[in-house]
Amino acid sequence: MAKKLWQAAAPAGDGALVLKFGEHADPEVNDLVHRVAAAVRAAALPGVWGVVPAYTTLLIEYDPLLSDDQELLSLLGHLPIPAEQRVPRCFVLPVLYGGDAGPDLSSVAAALRLSPDQVISLHTASPYRIYCLGFSPGFPLCGMLPVELRTARRSSPRTAVPAGSVAMAGAQTGVYPLETPGGWHLLGKTPLNLFALGHDPPTFYQPRDSLWFRAIDADQFARLAERARTGSAVIEEVALGSP
Repeated sequence: MAKKLWQAAAPAGDGALVLKFGEHADPEVNDLVHRVAAAVRAAALPGVWGVVPAYTTLLIEYDPLLSDDQELLSLLGHLPIPAEQRVPRCFVLPVLYGGDAGPDLSSVAAALRLSPDQVISLHTASPYRIYCLGFSPGFPLCGMLPVELRTARRSSPRTAVPAGSVAMAGAQTGVYPLETPGGWHLLGKTPLNLFALGHDPPTFYQPRDSLWFRAIDADQFARLAERARTGSAVIEEVALGSP
């Protein structure tokens, strides 16, 4: 029964419930979060209109006129949780590092006592799991960064981060699919379009997939950007372990 799967449950206002599955970001814990999220979506529980999985928690939003925390917990306790059926995928994301595309690369390297090339080498060394999507539509929250790359967020967030910016903060890395404010360090930029509102789903990746960043030069960026503009860009998918 699902009630044995989470550690704690707490209200989030008068129309939401938060289930907590673990203390730290962990692939197995995150897998469980997404399995329960899929089960809740499929069950179409009375009043439930929002299901938001994160690293270790699941937010379930509901209409308080149609349900409440206790009724929802009772229903969740009898909800069958199937095994994960979808096989995670790994996508290669080309990135132009540094310069105007990655204005924070040099300062990050200096703060970490590394060269810019060492930062790039570490950032592209292995794939990163997508734990969840947020804080803006389609933003892939990925981890975990090598210890050598971990640093605090910017002291002063930018009011506008260009779409496609590849960034990092703390133990996380990710890509801004849309132009939004942001406080992460900008290392580079991908020419690929990550978010298309008219598509279903609007991103080519989903939680539990992986992104593997690959450094490209300015000429390659320009060619790929033109393909993305005309809709002919190809998203490269690889087996984990062999980009």
